[in-house]
Amino acid sequence: MTTLFISDLHLDAERPAITALFGHFIDGEARHADALYILGDMFEAWVGDDDPSETGAFVADRLHALNASGVPVYFIRGNRDFLLGDACAKRAGMTILPDPAVVLLHGEPTLLLHGDLLCTDDVAYQQFRAQTRDPRWQQQFLAQPLDARLAFANQARAASKARYGELVSAGTAETIGDVAAGTVREWFQRFGVRRMIHGHTHRPAIHDEGQGNTRIVLGDWYEQGSVLRVDADGASLEAL
Repeated sequence: MTTLFISDLHLDAERPAITALFGHFIDGEARHADALYILGDMFEAWVGDDDPSETGAFVADRLHALNASGVPVYFIRGNRDFLLGDACAKRAGMTILPDPAVVLLHGEPTLLLHGDLLCTDDVAYQQFRAQTRDPRWQQQFLAQPLDARLAFANQARAASKARYGELVSAGTAETIGDVAAGTVREWFQRFGVRRMIHGHTHRPAIHDEGQGNTRIVLGDWYEQGSVLRVDADGASLEAL
């Protein structure tokens, strides 16, 4: 059996073709998988489980049907959907895993994470991440009206794009926006694994990190789909 991994779909009402591709993938190939892991940023933005968006309802319906067919679905929150909670997970029939998590994958202990925790050279982002993961901050944010939360999400996306433009102009986007090599080495040692799978950076590749360690980076779904297939014989990272 094959285990499937996807991340960084950034599903949004403004990109219906990608949402349709996701539905086709879930109703097709995923039905024959051993399990499906979604490693964060399934949505372009998620401001609370009370969001009545059609995209969210479609995703929950398709994933619930997949789980009901006998394929377990696991989810790790990303930097765009870190507020996805138990109510949404229940509707979608998926299990939320901690970030990071170690799973036994076809006999091989494997470290799974969204990937933003590895980008330690981006100090400003790590500070923002720590603030928004604070339960008190989340409680206060979720207590606001839905319209206010949606407005915040739009502002945050605009600020993120502006900052990326500044990094590009400064010539530091490729380094600051990617994982830190020292942090990657540290995490392999800390968790005692030989394989790591993550998304977030939108730089799909299978990296030989030395000392028998492999780091697999999942691709994003902005222009096309991307899936990692893992079975007892190895791993294959391909576009859809």
